[in-house]
Amino acid sequence: MKVLITGGAGFVGSHISDELLAQGHQVCVIDNFQTGRRDNNAPHPNLKVIEGTIADANLVNQIFDEFQPEKVVHAAASYKDPDAWEEDTMSNILGTINIVRASKRHNVSRIIYFQTSLCYGLSPIEQPITLNHPFYSGKSEGAGSSYAISKTGGEQYIELSGLDFLSFRLANAYGPRNLSGPLPTFFHRLTNDKPCFVMDTRRDFIYVKDLVQVVISALLGKGNRGYYHISTGSDYSIKELFDATLKALSMQLEKEVEVRPRGADDVYTILIDPTKTEADFNWKASTPLEKGIQAAIDWYKQFGITQTFTHLKQSDEKK
Repeated sequence: MKVLITGGAGFVGSHISDELLAQGHQVCVIDNFQTGRRDNNAPHPNLKVIEGTIADANLVNQIFDEFQPEKVVHAAASYKDPDAWEEDTMSNILGTINIVRASKRHNVSRIIYFQTSLCYGLSPIEQPITLNHPFYSGKSEGAGSSYAISKTGGEQYIELSGLDFLSFRLANAYGPRNLSGPLPTFFHRLTNDKPCFVMDTRRDFIYVKDLVQVVISALLGKGNRGYYHISTGSDYSIKELFDATLKALSMQLEKEVEVRPRGADDVYTILIDPTKTEADFNWKASTPLEKGIQAAIDWYKQFGITQTFTHLKQSDEKK
């Protein structure tokens, strides 16, 4: 296959690229390196990496014309600044429209999209959340973030296109190369002798290589047009994640870590139902949390972290 990966230097995109290349496929990556890393894509004869933004329609059209992709993995997303509404709109909505229009023009046979499970709002009305759950339901606070709004807009444009697509609504993915969320933040602060705190929330953590298994199967034809959850179906407290991080680092603290209440733009638990994915893909997440955290910590030790990202507004930190 010839597969275009938007955001292919990012966490999820680069792991997908690695697996496709290992299987002998041709890959073209476009990334603006706002949150991706150049060392995430090792040189390979079947890999082409292009620096640029999918908000640039001319660049997107040029890439499609030259590479002629058969399938597209749309992993690019703006999320690093919760107040950057314009950037979120340009990348997550306009960029998606550019990808969709070029895909239609080139008769791309399938698009894979990644959606945030925050599309269901900050107060889900069922646990676990099924695919029948309405968007932003039940409460007046709505989507809670520019990221959730713009990612949902992009997803809806893909459906509107008429193209064959699978939209994977994700729980919290983690593993090597992940620079967003609590795990890399814990590592960065603990290894730089900075105090930590944990939020009083819970998350369904999915290891990146378990996630990639589903994506590769989808690119090879499994699954039906529409929506899927990729998750373990179990949630863990952020405190449990922190304790597992300490264990992976062989560290002990003199006193228990502070637990803080969640912010107004955060949801208490993200627990989504993977039943449809497990059935259609004959798949089940298999990596234990502690094993996945150890793999992530080993990568952080080897490659380092200079900054981490979150779509959430940050409460005042203790320096």
